[in-house]
Amino acid sequence: MPVLDYPTHTILITGASSGIGATFARSLASRGANLVLVARRGDRLDALATELTQAHGVTVTAITQDLGSPSVGVELAAAVAAAGLHVTGIINNAGFGTFGDFVKEDPDRLAQEIAVDISAPVHISSAFLPDMVKAGTGFLINVASMAAYTPTPRMAVYGAAKAFVLSFTESLWAETRASGVTIFAVSPGATSTEFNAVVGTDDATAGARMRTPDDVVATALAHLDRRNPGPSVIDGSSNRVGANIGRVMSRRGTVTMMHRLTDPARRNRTAAAR
Repeated sequence: MPVLDYPTHTILITGASSGIGATFARSLASRGANLVLVARRGDRLDALATELTQAHGVTVTAITQDLGSPSVGVELAAAVAAAGLHVTGIINNAGFGTFGDFVKEDPDRLAQEIAVDISAPVHISSAFLPDMVKAGTGFLINVASMAAYTPTPRMAVYGAAKAFVLSFTESLWAETRASGVTIFAVSPGATSTEFNAVVGTDDATAGARMRTPDDVVATALAHLDRRNPGPSVIDGSSNRVGANIGRVMSRRGTVTMMHRLTDPARRNRTAAAR
């Protein structure tokens, strides 16, 4: 039985135009929650808002927003206030990765990656969390990644960004534990979304077995519905096992192993041998 009374909540979801974000939106709307959907692709947001309103009779507000903006938290808070809404839940889901040796990457693209993957969750949390703590209710879910648990050669910035998100969120959990606000990070592994298409190569997930956005959202919402949820949750039993590798191997051994796993030549050799 869910702990939250979902129809009383208005939940803001970033990166809601596809993948895990859109699945969060559909799952929460089916539970009766009102939604604020945020992404760059306004046409997709509008279509999803119409779908969910017609299917579930909830209020869905679409906000087209560049999440790489340095003032994204202030801008979103202003847009929410202008719409006459009071947000009681946040899901910082938006993010993207890059793949390749760091020295060959486009600095502007890396700066955008840092802005969306690190700065946006911080600024959005800062904009909305104080009011939740003051009210003594609400929740914040930040989407991290299995990349948070080990160094990630060829995705150095993405892995470090997700490690930041995981550490940041777990710290917030401890700071607000007595406030009545629920905070945690959910860490998916390889998931069948547009992630690889945005990165530009399937090498980004190193041939890993894919889980689905439905799997990830089910894990997150089951954790949210717990009476005393912990600071983080990993989606998938094999991913939970994998997260422990770094605890038993040396840092040198772990990063060397990850360098081999993300080597495109290794994947090509494996495919050729089949």
